[in-house]
Amino acid sequence: MGLFDKFKKEKEQKEQKEEKIVISAPDDENVEAVGWEAIEKEFLRVYPDQDNPKHYGTLLKWIFGGNDPLDGISVYDGGDYWHFVSFGLTEIYGKESENLDISGYGYELTFKLKKDEYENEEAEIKNICGILQTVARITFTAGEVFRPNEFIYTGQTTGIDANQKSNLTGFITIKDPSVETISTPNGRVEFLELIGMTDAELKSLSDRTSVENIYGKLKSDVTDYHRESVI
Repeated sequence: MGLFDKFKKEKEQKEQKEEKIVISAPDDENVEAVGWEAIEKEFLRVYPDQDNPKHYGTLLKWIFGGNDPLDGISVYDGGDYWHFVSFGLTEIYGKESENLDISGYGYELTFKLKKDEYENEEAEIKNICGILQTVARITFTAGEVFRPNEFIYTGQTTGIDANQKSNLTGFITIKDPSVETISTPNGRVEFLELIGMTDAELKSLSDRTSVENIYGKLKSDVTDYHRESVI
């Protein structure tokens, strides 16, 4: 059984269902990607010498019937970790939604993967890209909007790594502390970071306060496949 086949997401009950937002690529190739450029500008602030990071684009865009909702994912070198950021949950091209304050769903996904002596580092990087696409797909198809200090419990026992050997099986979400919330021509964009968690850790969580507490015990937002459980 693959990642998220038994997806469960515990979150507070909301009085109103989240509105689905249609985000599409422009028909005109000359349309400026002002939202995309704003995201890149913020990451260049953090990584000023990386104007050409690793990038994994989507071959067949979602709007044209593709399976991946994100138009692309960039991966920056953070020294002892890789820092991933998505492009596609916000309005990376022109403004389409009626909410002028928020761009698209209001956030892009990030992830920090600790560098290690992987059998195949490229496979691990692509695996994380696949996870980010999967989380974004849940938002695009089911309207699930993720917020900081929530947890994603998949119910699986295999690891989130490419070889499914890690004891990390799900995630918590936090506001990425490395980058700032930005204002773009299409509205505000926050950066929501996923952190890998063990099954025992996930089962101990019940609300946002419990997520905040366990994040404090981790003492790091970098996902390390080999770390011991803090529970």
